[in-house]
Amino acid sequence: MRIWGVVLLLAASTAFGHVGSPNVYFEGDAGSYHLLLTVNPPAMVPGVANVQARVTSGTVSSIRIAPVYVNGKDQGLPPAPDTMQPVPGDPQSFIGRVWLMESGSWEVRAEVTGTQGVGKLAVPVPAFARRTLPMQKALGTLLVALMLVLSIGAISIAGAAAREGILSPGAIPSPRQRRLGRIAMVVATVLVVTILALGNWWWNAEAADLKQTMLYNAPPLEVSFKGTDQLRLRMDDDFWHKIRKDQWSMSLIPDHGHVMHAFLLRIPAMDRFYHLHPEQVGNGSFVLTLPSLPAGNYKIFADIVRQTGFPETMVTEIKLPDITGQPVSGDDSAADAAPFNSSSRTTVVSPLPDGGRMVWERNGEDLKTGQVSWFRFRVEDAQGNPVDDLEPYMGMAGHAEFVRSDLSVFAHIHPAGSVPMASLMIAQKDFGLPMDHGSMQALPAEVSFPYGFPQHGDYRLFVQVKRHGQIETGVFDAHVAN
Repeated sequence: MRIWGVVLLLAASTAFGHVGSPNVYFEGDAGSYHLLLTVNPPAMVPGVANVQARVTSGTVSSIRIAPVYVNGKDQGLPPAPDTMQPVPGDPQSFIGRVWLMESGSWEVRAEVTGTQGVGKLAVPVPAFARRTLPMQKALGTLLVALMLVLSIGAISIAGAAAREGILSPGAIPSPRQRRLGRIAMVVATVLVVTILALGNWWWNAEAADLKQTMLYNAPPLEVSFKGTDQLRLRMDDDFWHKIRKDQWSMSLIPDHGHVMHAFLLRIPAMDRFYHLHPEQVGNGSFVLTLPSLPAGNYKIFADIVRQTGFPETMVTEIKLPDITGQPVSGDDSAADAAPFNSSSRTTVVSPLPDGGRMVWERNGEDLKTGQVSWFRFRVEDAQGNPVDDLEPYMGMAGHAEFVRSDLSVFAHIHPAGSVPMASLMIAQKDFGLPMDHGSMQALPAEVSFPYGFPQHGDYRLFVQVKRHGQIETGVFDAHVAN
């Protein structure tokens, strides 16, 4: 492999994490203040994470932030906090930066000061190397030029030494000495090329080792079809995880009452969607009992959370026959929709199985890459009236899954944002804060999710709520501009 091929290899992203969606979005309370925080983790660790805060309730004068590393064994100590800077012209928005020095689970702690005193919150942030930073073109051009100059210089010096090294000052080389000079230049050229080839081989070896030890990959997930309605899932550790076992806990913890959330999506039509919960039967082994589903190729996205609060999404694929299983029950859900068509216009209304419908409350603005938005969905009954009987679904007002048409982005979002609740509970507890989801007794007819699309393109959105003990799923299509 040529050296520029290595650069391209290292520049490629290998991270899955929250598949293709590394930014963290969190909406919550810091005392009397309500904030929306966006954290952009660095692509390389160590690196700098950019933090943006938008105050949506209360008057804030300053926000100080500090990162804390969580390894599940020893509680890290926060460094001196940094003060976020207000955005010019927008006193309710602040920006800041924090260093994340290790791969793994971090907490960004914020102390908010304003007219209503001091409030605190903590946001879990997973950090991992997704790629190495590419070499600047100007520096690369300079290094290549220097390499050519040094190589040509070394060859020329060898030829001159063989041709004129024993001559008296002012003497002219004989034909034999000129021949020796040419031979020396040929030998020097072979040596220089050999040295460059060995250097390139060493560079390739170092790059491969760097890719294996530093760049993150989600754990491999093996899937097999067992019996008439069962899948067996087996997660393995790759080298990235193995070398970190002594540094932080790899044990799994429940999130929303389940150790694993498995999402099955029939591809390429994206017309069947299942949110299921496998049972753990051993260390890294799970059994998933399937409901009735039609045959086809299914992409599986499996969410887990480590004891440190580090979330991971594993991805695999399987071809299944027609399955005759039991109807979905409990927290499991199923949804069907029209086949996905990238030429279709953005949909804002989705019919529900009980005769009602879910309405996406768009503000008329185009969706754009990297722009955080609140995605608001209203549930109506068969008469078109907002419902008043929504129930908590796994402790939340709703769940949403955003999937890009080429499956390069999969994000499982909650009303509090993109952070898993298990990770948030760890962060809040470490900071001495209570977990408060708000009242779950009387839910409004509207559920909202903060999120920003990481890539432009076409997406399918699955929005899930619970009524009368049944999970209902609205399906929407959207186009995101660059």
